[in-house]
Amino acid sequence: MNLPHKILHISKYYFPFRGGTEAVAQDVAEGLTEYQNKVIAFNHESGFKQDVINDIEVIRPHSTAKVASQSLSVSYPFVLRRILKKWQPDAVHFHHPNVFVAFLLNIILPRHIKLVVHWHLDIVKQKMLYKVFKKMEQKLLQRADAIVVTSNSYKNGSAPLSRFLHKVRIIHNGIDPRRFELQDSDNQYIASLREKYNHKRIVFFVGRHVPYKGLHLLLKAERLIREDCLVVIAGEGPLTEELKQQTQSSRVIFTGRLSEQALRCHLHLADVFAFPSITKNEAFGLALAEGMYCKCVPVTFTIEGSGVNEVSIHQQTGIEVPNSDVQAYAQAIDKLFADEELRQTYAEAAHKRVCELFTVEKEQNEFRKLYGELLHSHTDASKSSTPSVRTEV
Repeated sequence: MNLPHKILHISKYYFPFRGGTEAVAQDVAEGLTEYQNKVIAFNHESGFKQDVINDIEVIRPHSTAKVASQSLSVSYPFVLRRILKKWQPDAVHFHHPNVFVAFLLNIILPRHIKLVVHWHLDIVKQKMLYKVFKKMEQKLLQRADAIVVTSNSYKNGSAPLSRFLHKVRIIHNGIDPRRFELQDSDNQYIASLREKYNHKRIVFFVGRHVPYKGLHLLLKAERLIREDCLVVIAGEGPLTEELKQQTQSSRVIFTGRLSEQALRCHLHLADVFAFPSITKNEAFGLALAEGMYCKCVPVTFTIEGSGVNEVSIHQQTGIEVPNSDVQAYAQAIDKLFADEELRQTYAEAAHKRVCELFTVEKEQNEFRKLYGELLHSHTDASKSSTPSVRTEV
């Protein structure tokens, strides 16, 4: 009897830490049910931790320090080496960027172990540090057996990948639709939100409050919106307090972090989904796909080389305006409010596009096919499975 192949998944962090990359890492690991899966990730809290989440062992070395958004660890190299030696995985699935671990993999990953580099985004912010890391990154890409990107735009627009396009495979990120289907108690919750927001039309944002999300531009655009509405901003981050100080408008409401039910109900209640990201740090936009699934029509900026403008299509599923043009952004919102028929047309098309292209089931099936090819598995790669729900067991 042949034992299942083993795949070691390497993510910067892992559930219950919440982030776009971490959500994808969990979906991939839990979707490859034909294999034995193990995860190594930095502990987002303190100390060393080893636990089991949805039947997958997760090993979390202590993070000693953090420099330029990169976690560092004294113990990580020893833990990783021990896993490679004792558990002997057949493949490593590495979520990029993670500079410290990329350096380790170049040194200690045995040649017989297959390497899949899941390229979430280019390093665009830490330009000086990147000059040091660039050669190491190229070496890792040379070593990779396959490179996964989330959109055609990112494949063609990424300079680091240009020498390795023959290895690149496009696998879109996916959402779990079940998380966004209305539940029995949601109608009452949505009714209470309508009361809370005085039955006004809603422009909704959700995400981390960091520079590339473009929230400062959304606040500038709010001043130019003519239609009667509220701009509801969910989430938090290092810029939250600064952003609150930038606006005195009674139309802007900061909600903080939302529960899963609160998020779902806001998305179904809202009319327009504000997605004002401005750089390639926004490589795909899982939150964008979630909003579209709930028929909340997006307004986006053009981001050269990003997959954002492949997720939502201009004048089909939403409106796209020139990057950082706050006047055009406000006009797009006004247009959607002024033309309800147009907004409904975009809403239906947005929902349909996500169902056809951006579900976690489709994402997991594509990774099944990839690993079936890499590991010569006799598993039926096209076999469907139930999407995983991000809950701890």
